Amino acid sequence: MQPRRSFLWNSGGGLGGIALASLLAKEPISSAEEPLVQNTSAGGLHHPAKAKRVVHFFMSGAASHIDLFDHKPELVKRHGQPSDFGEPVEAFQNGLGPWLKPVWDFKPYGGCGKMLSDTVAPLGDVVDDIAFVHNMVSRSGVHSAATLQQATGFLVPGFPGAGCWVSYALGSINENLPSFVVLPDHRGFGSNGVKNWDSAFLPSQHGGTIIYPGRPDPIADLFPHKAGSFITSKGERQAHELMKEFNREHAAMRSGDSRLEGRIRSYELAAKMQLAAPEALDFSTESSHAMKLYGLDRGAQEWGKEINAEEETFHFGQKCLAARRLLERGVRFVQIWSGNDNGFPRRNWDSHEDVERDHGPLAMGMARGCSAFIQDLKQRGMLEDTLILWTTEFGRMPSSQGGKGRDHNPFVFTNWLCGGGIRGGITYGESDEWGYKPRERNKPTQVYDIHATILHQLGLDHTKLTHRNNGIDRRLTDVHGSVIKELIV
Repeated sequence: MQPRRSFLWNSGGGLGGIALASLLAKEPISSAEEPLVQNTSAGGLHHPAKAKRVVHFFMSGAASHIDLFDHKPELVKRHGQPSDFGEPVEAFQNGLGPWLKPVWDFKPYGGCGKMLSDTVAPLGDVVDDIAFVHNMVSRSGVHSAATLQQATGFLVPGFPGAGCWVSYALGSINENLPSFVVLPDHRGFGSNGVKNWDSAFLPSQHGGTIIYPGRPDPIADLFPHKAGSFITSKGERQAHELMKEFNREHAAMRSGDSRLEGRIRSYELAAKMQLAAPEALDFSTESSHAMKLYGLDRGAQEWGKEINAEEETFHFGQKCLAARRLLERGVRFVQIWSGNDNGFPRRNWDSHEDVERDHGPLAMGMARGCSAFIQDLKQRGMLEDTLILWTTEFGRMPSSQGGKGRDHNPFVFTNWLCGGGIRGGITYGESDEWGYKPRERNKPTQVYDIHATILHQLGLDHTKLTHRNNGIDRRLTDVHGSVIKELIV
């Protein structure tokens, strides 16, 4: 067998050699079970952790809470009647038509009797493990700002994603793989793109690494281009020596600038990933049971002009299975996206024109994938220390837009959490009878509270996890947030 050092010198189009010095110092590479805490400002864990990894499902475009999870019998009774909110309403696109009942029927599921719509019925198999939060509010009704708030805690670009903060605080479990991985929609990015998972002012190595499961090149530029066949080991070593000299000069003139170090670390990680990532993303070793569970037993169908539930199930299930394999191998934070920001008819959850057309395939694919993922983690004993968050940027209005669509509703929407010490089979917070605003309007739940709760389950105090930037001690929760103790076991 070829020694790893020789393999790295002779492969990677430059990446292998860049990482060699690091590997010589650290070999053998550890796959330690315990976290390698890196953030000195956090000082390690602040209290015992109930979770050590996170999966964040993000429905890009604003999923309709009242058509999926938040049962509103009053809308069924008043369907077609003129909507009356009892106060002036500023809608995003004037979608204040008659009341629109949920597109799908609701039924009770699980021992808890949670009402779910038919299009997310597969979640009924795991609903007793889920905690729903129905009184979420957003500070913006604009996709870009609201998405950033859910992803980073702030309405404007320039702040680290939640996964970046977790990586910064807890470091890596497996040095061969990134601590924060992003699995975008197979069609492309949602609103804001990389700004949702950029490291911003945190060290660069904590930014999200983008992976597209199922593609011939799931990680861009990980292996050398065919045109680089002329590169020799000697020439590569000489190039690295020259690069090291340039890097020393560059660093000497820029004291305190961590960007170069971040780039070097990213190349080192890329070299290590050449060994670890292909195996992590290879489904050939999965059992037929697992492939069927995730909806991957019949192969991919080409998605065309009209999306359908089977194709969405395949693509979403592919990301869910990849996430489980990455978590097993030590990735700390995985973010899974559904919906991209381009194309029409819509390939996301922004259902202004037709909720049934847009939400139907996406919701069924999501529900099958999430249900399979939760069942899989549970049977492997991983659910107890893996925290799952499902979110979207805001909800949709209970009134109709153009007869079959719904406008933006930043005033209330739904999140749900599962695993990692979260109580299952419960509902926290309620929306009003229409699903328009929180029932208790002075006690909404905001993303700061969700982020504070996630960090708490990871053993971190959200008020103490800080990084000084431009004279301010920044944190994921800004100056807000409280741990939602009712959600915790």
